[in-house]
Amino acid sequence: MKPITLAVLMDDIASINPKKDSSLAMMLEARRRNWDIYTFDSSDMFHLKGEVFAKARKTLVADSQSNWYECEEAEILQLKEIDVVFMRKDPPFDMDYIYATYLLEQLEASGVMVVNKPSSLRDANEKLFALNFPELIPKTLVSSNNEKLSVFINDNVDVVVKPLDGMGGTNIFKLKKGDDNEELLLKLTNNGQRYIMAQEFLPEIKHGDKRILLINGKPVDYALARMPAEGNFKGNLAAGAIGVGQPLSERDRFLCKQIAPTLIEKELIFVGLDVIGDYITEINVTSPTCIRELDSQFGLNISSELLDVVEEKLALR
Repeated sequence: MKPITLAVLMDDIASINPKKDSSLAMMLEARRRNWDIYTFDSSDMFHLKGEVFAKARKTLVADSQSNWYECEEAEILQLKEIDVVFMRKDPPFDMDYIYATYLLEQLEASGVMVVNKPSSLRDANEKLFALNFPELIPKTLVSSNNEKLSVFINDNVDVVVKPLDGMGGTNIFKLKKGDDNEELLLKLTNNGQRYIMAQEFLPEIKHGDKRILLINGKPVDYALARMPAEGNFKGNLAAGAIGVGQPLSERDRFLCKQIAPTLIEKELIFVGLDVIGDYITEINVTSPTCIRELDSQFGLNISSELLDVVEEKLALR
């Protein structure tokens, strides 16, 4: 039986942190299943004469902190010959990212499975997608108008503001009623020309910003509660938070159940749900992380669950 071929669109594999990288976890499981693996970046992909190609490298991976990959010489792949492509390019969600999804959509039309679905990646902005579930999110304002933002801050006393295209806690600020916030808001909104999100501050962040992973709408049984560093309010590992695994609560499972039908409908197979207290703050669809941390803390193999789903869907094609 011909092995499944996987191509992973990702940042340079040489630059990842192998201890924490979820894309590596997926590739390690693919190798255990004897899948053929190729890696490439968005700049390596092109469309010519009705076909999508990539300058890609066949890649061998190992569970090592020092020698986690070995790549063969780059070759031009006709991507329609690949079985499945994982879109694992990190944000920012900029125009180059969007253009890459258009090429992946062309590839999808030729019969290749793309995880996550390219059109849904465009539809489901990680900050704005949660607006589809207003009863499940904290009080929220999305605006570029500094006057409206200031009123929202005064009404809610403590507010977190953030850009719509960032990751890792970059340019996220906690603003208070009565402070002089005008200069910062002008900067974040590019003088009133750029949308940002403002949400009421949830003091439950002291108990962690929980990352819940969902595979085809089904949550993994454990979440990674990212505890902010001393003196910080950001529950981002990249901002110094510490990840502490914990079983899902009844409320966590309720939140997952509410969004699962939409995830399945949009073919968002691998998703990271961010929850503070009782509320969803973000729905991450581009390149969700935390597989490695949960695997190591609870003896899981989350990537195996993901690849099981992929294999099931490939068998139906």
